[in-house]
Amino acid sequence: MRAADIAAVLAIQSACYPPSMQESETIIRARLAATPDCAWVAQAGERLCAYLSAYRSQLGKVTPLGGAFETAAPDCLYLHDLAVAPHASGRGLGPQLAATAWQAAQRDRLAYSALVSVQESQAFWSRLGYAQYHALDPGQRRHLAGYDQLACYMVKRLG
Repeated sequence: MRAADIAAVLAIQSACYPPSMQESETIIRARLAATPDCAWVAQAGERLCAYLSAYRSQLGKVTPLGGAFETAAPDCLYLHDLAVAPHASGRGLGPQLAATAWQAAQRDRLAYSALVSVQESQAFWSRLGYAQYHALDPGQRRHLAGYDQLACYMVKRLG
């Protein structure tokens, strides 16, 4: 992902998430600046149709919706936001972007990948090898509660 992709990322985000779950351009730009090597896009021709933003984190740490990425002492690649434009769904772009992220995590010798599943996406993530993680401390459960009511924290062991 590059700064020039932000307008398309915002358009995809708007098409995929309700207003309460959309993050601002300022937040997205700050995250890209903080972890440019952990942000990917997929294109069809000239048109951007999917994106994934991630960052190095710690197992059991949930980024609050709209919160800053914190990257101290990582053992995990946290997939913060994966979205595929409705016109491009069904092409396997989500799994392809996730696989790209896992390769980066393995190069960094990270043992896990984690995410917050929202909008009833738990079955999708389960098919990619993630399982619900129940050992969150109370502060991290509060962060999780800031997402939709069906949100759950999921983990995949890498390698």
